[in-house]
Amino acid sequence: MAKLNRKTVLLAKIETTPGTDAVPTGAANAILARSCTVQPLVAENVPRNLIRAYFGNSEQIPVGIHSELDCEVELAGAGAAGTAPAWGPLMRACGMSETVTAATDVKYAPVTGTNETVSIYAYIDGLLHKLVGCKGTVAFDITAKQVPVMRFKFIGTFAPVTDAGNPAGVDYSKFQRPAAVNKTNTATWSISGYTGPLQALQIDLANTLVWRSLVAYEGVEQTDRQPTGSINMELTTVASKDWWSTVRDVVLGALSITHGTVAGNIVKIDAPKVQMSNLAYADQDGVAMMTSNLTINPNVGNDELLITVK
Repeated sequence: MAKLNRKTVLLAKIETTPGTDAVPTGAANAILARSCTVQPLVAENVPRNLIRAYFGNSEQIPVGIHSELDCEVELAGAGAAGTAPAWGPLMRACGMSETVTAATDVKYAPVTGTNETVSIYAYIDGLLHKLVGCKGTVAFDITAKQVPVMRFKFIGTFAPVTDAGNPAGVDYSKFQRPAAVNKTNTATWSISGYTGPLQALQIDLANTLVWRSLVAYEGVEQTDRQPTGSINMELTTVASKDWWSTVRDVVLGALSITHGTVAGNIVKIDAPKVQMSNLAYADQDGVAMMTSNLTINPNVGNDELLITVK
């Protein structure tokens, strides 16, 4: 019988001991995703290069075997201010700290060298893929007339794929309904002191992840973080904002955007030092637009990006 992608269940739980299966359950650790793509067996292949009395291939030996997973999750709040969102474990496994202030907010900020790991179970219609010791990275997409999303990528230890029925009692109730990106729901944003009609903002945490397979060690490491992004907004006058001088003179400015208006379903993104580059013009519905690449820089360290859920 054919396996149906629509019958995919994704679970994720922070590991108490990195690399030790946290055994997530459907009732407590379900992730409500829009898409999920699993690469169950990713490997480098080393050729044997055998010399024989005839032409032809010699088989290759797989090395550095691991698993990878990509998923897309809606960007929304937690349901109550000061409560961690259901997607929090994914963020923590992307090299982000989680700071909870009761009844106020939850903040996610980058860390260096103290990454948490997550165990991920991906069921595809009764086919179980386990990824243990996962670390990842995340990108945010806030585009007008769309649902804002987070795109995650994880690397983890390979485990044999097994037949296992999808878990019972899967609970998605902690995930909130997202608000569409528009003038009403995304009322506040600015970059370098300017605010105006915005079409799209993308921010990529851009963690550098490497799979290391050595004698007596195997696992994923985060070796760097170089956040980037892009922006697409209506073209302004020079009097409104001299973007061209901003780029030429390498003027760093603060970026901020708040999505959501109801307490418990508000997400705010801040970046204190953003550099714009590669300005270009575009057309949308006959209106002149301007696009720019963004380089997101730290201020004093581990503060180049702050995600506040409130």
